[in-house]
Amino acid sequence: MQLEIRPDPAEVGRARRWARSRLAGSGITADEPLAETLILLVSELVTNAVVHTGRPAVLRLCLPAPAAENRASATVRVEVADGSSRAPVPRCAGSDATGGRGLALVDCLADRWGWSPEGAGKSIWCELDRCSQPRESAATAYGGGLSAYEGLAFEAV
Repeated sequence: MQLEIRPDPAEVGRARRWARSRLAGSGITADEPLAETLILLVSELVTNAVVHTGRPAVLRLCLPAPAAENRASATVRVEVADGSSRAPVPRCAGSDATGGRGLALVDCLADRWGWSPEGAGKSIWCELDRCSQPRESAATAYGGGLSAYEGLAFEAV
């Protein structure tokens, strides 16, 4: 399933609402830690596409089917394709910076993430395994769990 994203910061909120509505249909309840983490990952990847490229993007979600036998061990994938061919580039964010930590957060919360060329642009993706050990909540991870990433950020352009 996918959602077309316009190059407008207001689209980030629309992407979060769309993703939440899709989670319910997959059997992932809103109160699961996985749901909170997924919505944060959607927000970060869509924000990167909108802010750093200024071009339309496509948000894709690959969710387990609600009746799947191994739903508990299923992998959930979030992917954002944009029209910029520039690879994500590491950059340092100062301790007072109000942005620049999005992909460091993705790295901290996702089981895997990466990027690949797609057409004239690229696709940045991340995956979460439902069977993996519970990860830190998004609030805890951002508030304290990212201390190892202090000053390190990745810019998706």
